[in-house]
Amino acid sequence: MPEREIPLPTMLDPRGRTIGEEERAAVLRVLDSAVLCSAFGTEARSLEAEMAALYGRPHAVACSSGTAALHLAVAACGVGPGDEVVTTPISDFGTIAPVLAQGARPVFADVRAGDGNLDPDAVEAAVTPRTKAVIAVHLFGGAADVARLREVCDRHGLPLVEDCAQAWLGEDASGRLLGTAGDVACFSLQQFKHITTGDGGLTVTGDPERARRMRLFMDKGWDRSEGRVHREMGLNYRMPELVAAVARAQLGKVEGVVRARREAAGRLLAALEGLEGVALAGEPAGHAWWMFPLLVGDNARWAKELAAQGVPALPGYLERPLYANPAVPGGRTGLCPRAEELIGRTLLALPWSEAYGEEHVDRIARALRRAHQRVAAG
Repeated sequence: MPEREIPLPTMLDPRGRTIGEEERAAVLRVLDSAVLCSAFGTEARSLEAEMAALYGRPHAVACSSGTAALHLAVAACGVGPGDEVVTTPISDFGTIAPVLAQGARPVFADVRAGDGNLDPDAVEAAVTPRTKAVIAVHLFGGAADVARLREVCDRHGLPLVEDCAQAWLGEDASGRLLGTAGDVACFSLQQFKHITTGDGGLTVTGDPERARRMRLFMDKGWDRSEGRVHREMGLNYRMPELVAAVARAQLGKVEGVVRARREAAGRLLAALEGLEGVALAGEPAGHAWWMFPLLVGDNARWAKELAAQGVPALPGYLERPLYANPAVPGGRTGLCPRAEELIGRTLLALPWSEAYGEEHVDRIARALRRAHQRVAAG
């Protein structure tokens, strides 16, 4: 069979997911209980305890999506109308949607050319008296410089929010677990993440007051222990019990998922050694490998050559920086030149999967080498 006819596992394919008997049993457990709302059940609260234990943080809050998790964090940091939040232009819109929803303004700092993560110097230069928080994204599962970002935030008295949607169990250069340096860390269970419930979100924090505020914001500002009193603004971001039950089963598999992704990525890295003009975006140590990001010379051409061989790749990951979207006020070309260079020319993101075996990785490596030859030949 020609290589182009051998499909790679994807996140929309049972072969590319870890959903099995544990998830089926979890769903039936909830259905048999007849309690599907987490305000009255036990699954979401149990998930929170298990998530807190996994990350070694005293508090975790479950909610309906990764975007909702970021909204909980932003609200718990006191972000409101007229405030500013410094963040990256290379991320999913869910990183900034909560900022806009709070009536605040996202301020975009440029990224490091080598990996697309926030440049701490650019973050510090973007801080103003109106800055209320900093949101750092661990892009593709590679660590942002949380040590330096923590220093910047501490110097200015600002909370640091870690967007770990793409970085389950990733680590920084010192081996510290991503999600444990920030005041709040946010995680996603969306279809394409390391583990999935279709949609779902989690936050972790060491701050009991922020945990209290996130829990209230998740449930319409309602502290159910004191009757029907809404003391703070909140939305209905509750995670349903069915979702929480599946999330518990998936959470038990996340270590194996990350381990398998790392093993497959190591094989591809070895296969690409010596390929001139092609480099990993970032450092492999501690990487969670949500995607396999490369730096090349002409990402659109590379993506086209790989697609012809049946290997998906996203040139630039995004079509445009976040600030260039019509929904974002005040965006303009040239605001973050390194981010624009990565998106427009040098960044190539390959979808990655824990289901990739040796044959899949070797096929991707051959496709990359052929693409290299064709691009070099013009």
